[in-house]
Amino acid sequence: METSAATNPTTPATPSAGDILKVDELVMHFPIMQGIIFQRQVGAIRAVDGVSFTIKRGETLGLVGESGSGKSTIGRCLVRLYQPTSGHMFLAGDDLGVAKGTALRTIRQRVQMIFQDPYASLDPRMTVGALISEPMVIYKTGSRSDIRTRTEELLRKVGLNPMFVDRYPHEFSGGQRQRIAIARAISIEPQFIVADEPVSALDVSIRAQVINLMQHLQREMGLTYLFITHDMSVVRHVATRIAVMYLGKLMEFSDRTDLFVNPLHPYTMALLSAVPIPDPRVERQRKRIILKGDLPSPINIPKGCRFHTRCPIAQNICREVEPPLEDKTGRGHFAACHFSDRVASLATTGSLEERGTL
Repeated sequence: METSAATNPTTPATPSAGDILKVDELVMHFPIMQGIIFQRQVGAIRAVDGVSFTIKRGETLGLVGESGSGKSTIGRCLVRLYQPTSGHMFLAGDDLGVAKGTALRTIRQRVQMIFQDPYASLDPRMTVGALISEPMVIYKTGSRSDIRTRTEELLRKVGLNPMFVDRYPHEFSGGQRQRIAIARAISIEPQFIVADEPVSALDVSIRAQVINLMQHLQREMGLTYLFITHDMSVVRHVATRIAVMYLGKLMEFSDRTDLFVNPLHPYTMALLSAVPIPDPRVERQRKRIILKGDLPSPINIPKGCRFHTRCPIAQNICREVEPPLEDKTGRGHFAACHFSDRVASLATTGSLEERGTL
């Protein structure tokens, strides 16, 4: 039986039974250096600026937001391609951020990553068999013949002919290359996989096949995914819960159904308004929310709510006070907005200012 804290979490990072990953106040700032010989730091790119959440074992957490919001940076921190500036990342109780040497090597066997571009993530000088078997060789999971057999089995598992084991990446299509990348990621049977835009570089006709493959493997192997994407229609299909990021911060965090039925942040509403609805009657009744301006620079974060420069319902308080990420419903639907109760009106008006509400 879950505790009351798990039933009614006070933050997206409140631990509960069954959590496999906990991210607590994760910060990733990239220093800006000046000078050729004597360098000094003159600023920082605040890519991730205090993000906290948990992921339950066996679920898929969708992390969405436009380019530059910090999504991929979080994923790279979780697999320790980046060393976070501060904060903690716990995988089944082990702190990913402080692990070094043998401890880090052991943890990395449980965490793998699928990258966005299958054309860039596979070494063109290595055969498919070498690419898939490399993690098994590194972690010494068996003899050479055992690894060869396992590699052929993995190719079958991802829907490819095991006879392809001696071919090179350039001989395959984009969808096939991503299947090879997936086979490599699951070769050492990890617990947790970061999938960074795994289908965005693929043709639309191939995306559904790769997504279905990932879901099948999740059920078969008990995998947990952090699924990073900018496509709300994709995340609606794959995710159990959804976290919405903007300029290094979480704007909204909720169960998938609650977020799509009742979004509580204007940025989420704007993202949803860009997703086509196949019913023409419903499509005609809603209004597209066009955000003005570009994403602000992570070098110079706006004061107050960092979305206020583009928000259609922003008021003076939004320009001065940063809203906390808090549970607005009592059911674990978190939003960082001073006026979350007014967001629903945007679905039909596009802006509350047009109705004279503000």
